[in-house]
Amino acid sequence: MSLKIVFMGTPDFSVPALEAIHAAGHDVLAVYSQPPRPAGRGMAERPSPVHAKAAALGIPVRTPRALRDADQQTLFADLRADAAVVIAYGLILPMPILAAPRLGCFNVHASALPRWRGAAPIQRAIMAGDTETAVMVMRMEEGLDTGPVGMTKRVPIGPDMTAGELHDVLASRGAELIVRALAALENGTFVPVPQPDEGVTYAAKIDKKEAEIDFARPAAEVHNHIRGLSPFPGAWFETAPPGGKPERIKVLRSTLGDGRGQPGEVLDDRLTIACGEGAVRLVEIQRAGKRAMTSEEFLRGFTLPRGTRLGRAAPPAAARPA
Repeated sequence: MSLKIVFMGTPDFSVPALEAIHAAGHDVLAVYSQPPRPAGRGMAERPSPVHAKAAALGIPVRTPRALRDADQQTLFADLRADAAVVIAYGLILPMPILAAPRLGCFNVHASALPRWRGAAPIQRAIMAGDTETAVMVMRMEEGLDTGPVGMTKRVPIGPDMTAGELHDVLASRGAELIVRALAALENGTFVPVPQPDEGVTYAAKIDKKEAEIDFARPAAEVHNHIRGLSPFPGAWFETAPPGGKPERIKVLRSTLGDGRGQPGEVLDDRLTIACGEGAVRLVEIQRAGKRAMTSEEFLRGFTLPRGTRLGRAAPPAAARPA
């Protein structure tokens, strides 16, 4: 037995679930995804990762810009789906859409709800220093991630784990979980439980203005900031080699280090940087237009002597220690 499913998703995070639902034998009637966007050097329109995967699987794809139009709602209802699976789709579902599938709409959300409702739960969990998160399947309501939860898979967050790494783990766990949830939905054993009223937090969308590293903060906060924004948009600082022009340097990986100094001060030849409290060691770096590289590789082509000050706290280049 299989269910008639409408799948709604857009980014890479959603792809494993689409593949898993298709492989489990469910009838995916249609895939909804965000419209193609200009991308690459030529700015040609490129379909979303979910759109591309659906096309490869031979599933019809719809890319409406909104779902509030009555005609779009009628087209959706005419599919006569048993259920809709929604994973990082990017559009708000109005009540006529939520009410159309026979069994309802079900969302795979990458947090331990009610903590981190909203757009960026993976990044916000790491930036806040959380040591555990989850992926959950909930029955959708009109509120933002407020629906009752029917299945949960807890996932630890390692001390140096980046948002990119956690993204991949949660995408895989989410794919496994939604297949289990659909099986439970078929046999009537999916019993969602209301979320508690306590512990609600919101994961606001990441603003690129947040990405600059402030070494005046404690080392643990700087480290969490770096790994929470890796690989995108990438936390950064500005500096210049002696006699050179300032460059924006992305930090893709870090770990807590040893040492003390002025915030932003380079403490050794391994890129250990003093913070407001403690220090961080920068492990993986990316210069503008270059590939990611280790700190050792970076220092072979970019001189940063001990005592150099990085970021906001840095004195003018001419005043830096030689």
